[in-house]
Amino acid sequence: MATEDERPQAASAAANVLGTSLACCCDNVRASGIGTGFYRNGYCSTGEADVGRHTVCVRVTDKFLEYSRAVGNDLSTPVPQYHFPGLRDGDLWCLCAERWVQAYQAWNAPKLFLQATHEKTLNYVDFAVLREYALDGDEADLALRQLNEQRERLKKML
Repeated sequence: MATEDERPQAASAAANVLGTSLACCCDNVRASGIGTGFYRNGYCSTGEADVGRHTVCVRVTDKFLEYSRAVGNDLSTPVPQYHFPGLRDGDLWCLCAERWVQAYQAWNAPKLFLQATHEKTLNYVDFAVLREYALDGDEADLALRQLNEQRERLKKML
């Protein structure tokens, strides 16, 4: 699990794949001052301008970086004009949903954080697949149990 410095739990207006508030993925990659996400604010939020849907909060691995480079997407090299620090093994980053699915289909997908992965990711991949790769799976299971318990209480009240 990421440390609190790596993945702060500040809430945002967006929802994650669990249906709860989207957690921050990483707001300061390797103390570079650069946050992840399309908006570089640390969240895997998305909007109309984000055609790539940078919605999956992953912990990057060397295996994934090598795969990504091999398919034409070099994520290791910094690109300062896009506030991109270049990624290294262990970095937390908001990856494009389609790129994650592509890596998954090739057996190279990095692990992810469900609580920091935007709900729009579910347009590209089933929750069950995401859960298999979750680094925060136990926490996510607890959050889902609590939500289901609340739903049941609400049903009984209505």
